[in-house]
Amino acid sequence: QVQLVESGGGLVQAGGSLRLSCAASGRSFSTIRMGWFRQGPGKEREFVASIYWRSGITDYTDSVKGRFTISRDSAKNAIYLQMNSLKLEDTAVYFCAADKVPIGTWDDWGQGTQVTVSS
Repeated sequence: QVQLVESGGGLVQAGGSLRLSCAASGRSFSTIRMGWFRQGPGKEREFVASIYWRSGITDYTDSVKGRFTISRDSAKNAIYLQMNSLKLEDTAVYFCAADKVPIGTWDDWGQGTQVTVSS
């Protein structure tokens, strides 16, 4: 099992920026990719972005393309989510997740970090 700890959430005005971090520990060698998900008030959890650990290939949901950037630091076993031009609708609890074989099962999750965007 991989332990994931998110940090960096907070309150920001619309148009501002935040950078989320996720530190991984434990059996992280089996991780194929890592990602960010979010769950807004009264909404279901949704995919935000992912990055393949070895290749660095990234994927984003359409609503954040051009505004959010996911990256990784292999030496620190960490991923990041740089969020720019934040909108009110980005308000959510953001979760870090790790995906192993078979891809798509998103086996391990962090506890989440709150991001609140105000007008």
